[in-house]
Amino acid sequence: MAPANIAFAVVVISYPIIVYFGLGYFEARWIALALIVVALVRLFLLKRLDGLAARMPQANLVIGALMVVGISAMASNSPILLQYYPVCMNALMLALFATSLFRPPSIIEQFARIKTPDLPEAGVVYTRKVTMVWCGFFAVNGTIALYTVLDTDMGFWAVYNSLVSYSLMGLLFGGEYLVRRTVQRGTARHQGAKGWL
Repeated sequence: MAPANIAFAVVVISYPIIVYFGLGYFEARWIALALIVVALVRLFLLKRLDGLAARMPQANLVIGALMVVGISAMASNSPILLQYYPVCMNALMLALFATSLFRPPSIIEQFARIKTPDLPEAGVVYTRKVTMVWCGFFAVNGTIALYTVLDTDMGFWAVYNSLVSYSLMGLLFGGEYLVRRTVQRGTARHQGAKGWL
């Protein structure tokens, strides 16, 4: 992974912590301006890529959410608006994943076909179910993120939307991997479809 990609990932993952500590030293508008600059630099770098990262809609969603929140917060100088980034991201990811269920292939199937272009029907069915699970995760996580904005203090918001939220995401990734291995073995045993994910 390129250093620029790593730096951007660190900014996105650390967003709640950056905002929490940043507001102790700067007005909301300056933090918002920094986020807009980061998003614009990322957009510029993304447009220069020809590979997978440049074609992934998720990358554009992250940039779009940063821009919307950043511009809104800069215009109003509102610390509260800075807190809406996790809510926006969950809503956008939910929309992306849910839309792919109605307009196949599903997002998870698209990922699976990067490794296995000739994904069998069992894999298509499985990836569709996993996409539904992620839709549920984004709906619940987004709702909790909204609750942390509206009815908790900034400290709780920062902890949940960084440490807790990403830990839950990691547990879901890990749990899905274990389930996938089990499903894969069962499918291979009955249909000879080993290695479909």
